[in-house]
Amino acid sequence: MTIITEKNLTFTFDHNCHVSKYDDWSFYRNQFQKICNGGKAVDIVCVKNNKLWLIEIKDYRQPNTGKVKHLHIALAKKIRDTLAGLVAAQCNANHHQEKQFASHALRTTQIELVFHLEQPVKTSKLFPQAFDPADLMQKLKGQLKAIDAHPKIVNKNNIKAYPL
Repeated sequence: MTIITEKNLTFTFDHNCHVSKYDDWSFYRNQFQKICNGGKAVDIVCVKNNKLWLIEIKDYRQPNTGKVKHLHIALAKKIRDTLAGLVAAQCNANHHQEKQFASHALRTTQIELVFHLEQPVKTSKLFPQAFDPADLMQKLKGQLKAIDAHPKIVNKNNIKAYPL
């Protein structure tokens, strides 16, 4: 099993998953992020059963977490930049492990997008959630259908419904 922690959330992946915290890669931090005025990255990249899972985590339960006005656009840019980063890493990463992982990820035949979104615990009557999941899903499908026509929005209460 592999355990990855992102701020106050911990994710456990079974032994069949090849998983990495992509936004911590040396290639991303020291090489790729410098192009195009700062490339973006998803938090976790996972390969399982010939599928490439790109996982972005947003936790709005934390105080002072800035709400992104157009979250669907920010998420789409992270997906785009991560895919471009993986292509570049398979050829140019300085660390063999990162180069090998990128190559393995790009040999998959399907891409799955997962957005782990934790909403604030304290809600107001006017704005009960930071983001409306149905509205976000509709916008994500429009932005990302060429990559994954059925992206997933999960939280700690429903994540077990997804086979990862």
